[in-house]
Amino acid sequence: MSKLGSLGARLHRGEISYDFVGKRKIWYGVSILITITAILGLAVRGLNMSIDFQGGAVFTTPNHMSTSVAQAETYAKDASGHQAVVQKLGNGSLRIQVAGLDTAKSDQVKESLAKDLKLNPEKLAADLVGPSWGQEIANKAWEGLAIFMVLVVIYLAIAFEWRMAIAALVALIHDITITTGIYALVGFEVSPGTIIGLLTILGYSLYDTVVVFDSLKEQTKDITKQTRFTYSEIANRSINGTLVRSINTTVVALLPVAGLLFIGGGFLGAGDLNDISLSLFVGLAAGAYSSIFIATPLVADLKEREPAMKSLTKRVMAKRAQAASEDGVVGGGDVEEAAPAVVGPRNQPVSRGRGRGRQTGKRR
Repeated sequence: MSKLGSLGARLHRGEISYDFVGKRKIWYGVSILITITAILGLAVRGLNMSIDFQGGAVFTTPNHMSTSVAQAETYAKDASGHQAVVQKLGNGSLRIQVAGLDTAKSDQVKESLAKDLKLNPEKLAADLVGPSWGQEIANKAWEGLAIFMVLVVIYLAIAFEWRMAIAALVALIHDITITTGIYALVGFEVSPGTIIGLLTILGYSLYDTVVVFDSLKEQTKDITKQTRFTYSEIANRSINGTLVRSINTTVVALLPVAGLLFIGGGFLGAGDLNDISLSLFVGLAAGAYSSIFIATPLVADLKEREPAMKSLTKRVMAKRAQAASEDGVVGGGDVEEAAPAVVGPRNQPVSRGRGRGRQTGKRR
């Protein structure tokens, strides 16, 4: 068995573990800091909406243009009076986007651009996008997102419980905020492909969270009938039991997306791939983080406020204190420590016969 597989098996059996739930305040602080940074990015820089949402014209030059991106931006701005977004595609052509142009203005800009770029106007492809179409896409995207959130809360409340539904909703909002904030800070365009990417990563994030919740639901069945572990400790065991699986699925999902973003969009210059690949890359990473560090610790926080869970915690702590006290008396100083907060393998009974003399002869 590989080292990673052996580690996963030991985590699943509870032989080793990391106290994710016990250190939840650290993860909350990190998430709040990242979220504030994302919100500031949105407030200060805003989102760079593509012409699909604003309306405008897209001009595409023939292949292997010698004109630089900076020169093309200057030509487009001079011709239209608007700021232009220029991308150099993998085949050497230029994609020039200018927002806020109508049909008449678009024809004028095309003629001026063709002259500056020393092209035949017929070889400069032009596509016009109406603002009403982009606004309709935006409205449909917000409607779809709202419906998705409502359905998620209803499903999780029925399949699990309302606390898990709330925790999953917080994790999803966390992922959306971080992803959109990264878009604002980086300055990538928000296109219909971006919306598709956002909806895709929400489904992935939810799937990863539900896997942990399912394990937690199974392990906390009849939890109040035992006095060995608290709810938070069992929640921590659930995270550790699915940790390697979460890491594996996240890495496998991120590898092809990283190829699209860094090789396709960056190295090869296929700018259209950036629209969807950045949202997928950031969203997948944020979703994996939130399912481990946010959703389950938040469920534990909410559950520990219940009177039944508070009573259970008191009984568990009292039993451990009693066991430690009894071991101290019986062992004569060789005190067996109480069960730690991090759930691990069950404590094996300490042998008291070791080191003591044994009668091997027959009684006379």
